[in-house]
Amino acid sequence: MSRSQAESPERPATAERGLPKLFRLTKLMVYGDRQPVTRTPADVGLDFEDAVFTATDGVELRGWFLPSGPERGPAVVFVHGWLWNRAGNAAGRVPFVDRDVDFLPAAKALHDAGFHVLLFDLSNHGESGKRPPLTMGRWEARDFDGAVGYLRSRDDVDAARIGALGTSAGANTVMYAIPGGPPVKALLAVQPTRLPVFNANFSREVLGPLGPAAARSTDLLYALLRAPLPSRHDPAVPARRLGATVVQYVQGTGDPWGRMSIVEEFSDLTPNSLGVIAYPSTGRYEGYQYVSKEAADVAAFFTAHL
Repeated sequence: MSRSQAESPERPATAERGLPKLFRLTKLMVYGDRQPVTRTPADVGLDFEDAVFTATDGVELRGWFLPSGPERGPAVVFVHGWLWNRAGNAAGRVPFVDRDVDFLPAAKALHDAGFHVLLFDLSNHGESGKRPPLTMGRWEARDFDGAVGYLRSRDDVDAARIGALGTSAGANTVMYAIPGGPPVKALLAVQPTRLPVFNANFSREVLGPLGPAAARSTDLLYALLRAPLPSRHDPAVPARRLGATVVQYVQGTGDPWGRMSIVEEFSDLTPNSLGVIAYPSTGRYEGYQYVSKEAADVAAFFTAHL
């Protein structure tokens, strides 16, 4: 991955201003971006297979399956966030300050603990197929259901012991998918979010005082595209229906775009929640780095609950 912004503080996030920046951000919110896949599990010493499968609506999805061995065993699927890909996030491609988030250390920790691992690109990301617009979990739930279906089809995966790790929109995706999809035994949900709040806070920081009004205007575009409206995006609704799935929430303490209180609300509504880990952070991306920096804790959660 590229050096993070934290390692290159002198580099501005972007030189764009005004309408060009607004148009680019709107395009990213609605249609996304395709980060190139520049790393593989081989970079951390892991063997892997290319995985190709379909979402439940037929969109082709691509990723990697990391076998822990030939024996039938549990599996964990990673579901990445907005504008990322199967390996995490490589900083410096977007018109705002972001940070590197590396999934491979946690994937290795899980592999070494005896878990098969699936890393894949959501639709409209990486090397997977298109399904515009982005809905931050509502339609992407079809991708997750396809990933779980792929795992359940494999003879080396115990279909009763499948878990998920989701970050941001990826966490939302899993929350929306579980109530109507195949059973998922455990979920590590890192910084899920209620989209209207996220969009308002994000756009205010990146675009200025008029940013929230611009973000709200995307409802009209989504209505024209016959897609779920961002203003009605609320993972609290599926949180109530997560059933027997054991859920551990994680939220960064310094997140300027999300809110600890919202994740605590999700946790309170979740039937089998372990609560919220308040992860020390100075920004939203530093909260995501829980996955990169606390790989042993990630493996310990799934060891305890799969």
